[in-house]
Amino acid sequence: MLALAGGVTLLAGIQPAHAARDYVWAAGSSTTFPFATRVSEQFARKTGMKAPKVESLGTGGGIKLFCSGVGDNFPDIATASRRMKRSEFDACAAKGVKDIIELKIGFDGIVVAVDKGGPDYNFSTSALYLGLAAKVLRYGQYQPNPYKTWPEVGAGLPRGRIQVYGPPPSSGTRDAFVELAIEAGALKYPGNQALKKADEKQFKEKVDPLRKDGWIDAGENDNAIIQTLTKTPGALGVFGWSFLEENMDQVKGASVNGVKPSVASISDGSYPLSRSLYIYVKKAHVGVTKGLREFMTEFVSDAATGRAGYLKDRGLIPLPAAQHVANKATMGALTPMARPAA
Repeated sequence: MLALAGGVTLLAGIQPAHAARDYVWAAGSSTTFPFATRVSEQFARKTGMKAPKVESLGTGGGIKLFCSGVGDNFPDIATASRRMKRSEFDACAAKGVKDIIELKIGFDGIVVAVDKGGPDYNFSTSALYLGLAAKVLRYGQYQPNPYKTWPEVGAGLPRGRIQVYGPPPSSGTRDAFVELAIEAGALKYPGNQALKKADEKQFKEKVDPLRKDGWIDAGENDNAIIQTLTKTPGALGVFGWSFLEENMDQVKGASVNGVKPSVASISDGSYPLSRSLYIYVKKAHVGVTKGLREFMTEFVSDAATGRAGYLKDRGLIPLPAAQHVANKATMGALTPMARPAA
């Protein structure tokens, strides 16, 4: 028997449940992974504490693990390349994960990339819908996608068969691409507009699934997509702007609706496939997990996510100054988020 403070005893070899970890644990988006690991390295250098453990599981996978419970067996942080859904927030609450702190850390864009030596393409969102949706609306009916090559979809597109490498269903990048490209393209057609207005759930069921004979899941490894594009003429890749910026010696981004992806076009929203990046923190773990408050303070600091912060060098597009200041205030006060509207 082991005697503990307060007269509590434990059998030898039995540890207290949920003993606090001596390191921070973050899991989630592959897009935010390089940003989180950079902050982790800086945090460890500044504080002398253990570098936080950062896992790339995809946004959906990270949030699911984050929402599975409170205590040292579950992540302190979920990183995400989209906002937490209401269904995920409710799943968290059902497992006792409440008082979640939401922090928007910056912006990213989703790019449709080609080999650097390939032509400069301009994809409309309607062409992305017609080329990549599992079913398309034709003659008033939703039919299995009949298009096998890009020229069948429209002029000025790649000459070969439809072959796009992108992230899996667990990825926030894929979720955002479906919303910003596929759904937006579908809504160029009155029939889809009417369906969404009448029944949004059915609209998503009809429009959202990606085809399996032209979209190839490449896992959470964006490096694998880069290598494929350089070796496969005519192939396209879908991933985050920050990764494109790191690999501009090998690949380039196509225009979407006539706008090329850039820091300026993503931050001002003129590039159609722009999105926000998020961090979610368990308030219940702050003050329990060693270094959690300090790590998150570093993440929202001027040095990291400010206009001239070191994450900008990694490809993060910073928030406007007022939003950055609000972010720091949210973290300082540990203000929980409201339940998402959708």
